[in-house]
Amino acid sequence: MLPFLNLSADPENEFFTDGITEEIINALAQIKKLHVAARTSSFSFKGKHVDLRIIGERLNVRAVLEGSVRRSGNHLRVTVQLVSVADGYHLWSEKYDREMKDIFEIQDEISRSIAERLKVTLENEQPLVKAGTNNLEAYQLYLKGRALFFRRGPHLRRSLECFERAVALDMNYALAWAGLADALNMHGFWVYFRPRRVWNEPSKHRYEQSNLTPEAHNALALSHLFAWDQPKAEFEFLRALELNPRYLQARDWYGLFYLQWVVGRLEEGIDQARQAVESDPLSSYATTMLAIACTDAGKLDQALQLKQAAVELDPDSLFTRWILQVVLRQHGRFEESIAAGEASLAISGRHPHSVMSLALAYAGWGKPAEAKALYMELQWRARREYVSPAALAVAASAADEQEAAIQFAQEAYRRRDPEMIAAKHFPEFARLRKNPRFQEIIAAMRFR
Repeated sequence: MLPFLNLSADPENEFFTDGITEEIINALAQIKKLHVAARTSSFSFKGKHVDLRIIGERLNVRAVLEGSVRRSGNHLRVTVQLVSVADGYHLWSEKYDREMKDIFEIQDEISRSIAERLKVTLENEQPLVKAGTNNLEAYQLYLKGRALFFRRGPHLRRSLECFERAVALDMNYALAWAGLADALNMHGFWVYFRPRRVWNEPSKHRYEQSNLTPEAHNALALSHLFAWDQPKAEFEFLRALELNPRYLQARDWYGLFYLQWVVGRLEEGIDQARQAVESDPLSSYATTMLAIACTDAGKLDQALQLKQAAVELDPDSLFTRWILQVVLRQHGRFEESIAAGEASLAISGRHPHSVMSLALAYAGWGKPAEAKALYMELQWRARREYVSPAALAVAASAADEQEAAIQFAQEAYRRRDPEMIAAKHFPEFARLRKNPRFQEIIAAMRFR
């Protein structure tokens, strides 16, 4: 399926149109006998004019769903066509002139029509698209929030705002709660502000008593993991994957964050990340997650090949560039790691993760003055903005400020800094792991 075109006058409807595309992808993915290209791979063709045969080959599909959305007030016109990639023949087409309130029915009808045309038998008559909310404004905010969330980086803050507004409009909207939890967790992990929980006790009760979706279980899993509650995290990850084995975010987070970083089952973590790449081969995010998993397990040649592929897929991604820094340094290619780090700093506006990794590269290359200058930069910035104690601990270790590194690590432990879940296996903590006092901190982190 290719991203639908936004034919509306308002450019803000681009988020709505992308959201409809994603909802239909998710609906089709529920049909077990149907191979559906994942969201990121499908969206890699957004705005590009590529021959259908090439698209079919890269996505490993025999037919492509194309469409457009035109919105005027409460009126919608959705046009769709299913096209054979072999010869461009239209297998099916339809036009829907409806009201906004019918959007869920339209998506369900499209999904069922495709299954029928491809001669795939549905296992039951349950709707493939479930509303989740009767509040259309909340639904539109949720779609916009998810679209922004996938862009990561500075878009995360706007994503968070959308989810907060959606939840305020419908306190029982499980998908919006899941989006809010994801956005808050990623804000904390990416050091955009001091980590905070998504819910107070009343909202937590409503959330846990609702009809939980795979997205909600996955969001709960990561929240429990960042609270260092291993059993609850494992239960929620497995429940999310049981409900939707094709939910790739759950597979990636379960594989890397839980299996590798928390319980040390490195090969199982690689297997989970590899499954995500096989389902979403054009995703730089999935490819980068597999590269990290290989790096953690010492498979550096594989990690570097994956990282180079990920950069080609998305050269503007902070996450992709940052991990390229890490992998190149692990290979001992310090000058190249530093060059990748400078590119990462330019993309990110000197993100603390890139700064600390650059300090490690200079330290490994035998340039302690440069490493110390970067550590001092993070110290100075910490007086004016939030910089996580874990990032400061890593930068201090690069500057050979061992006492300061341990003090920051102890502060990270006290605050339950989300980055500390990576302390046992992620390469950026390797210098710290040589310190017996840091090993004591790791031992004290016992997940319950």
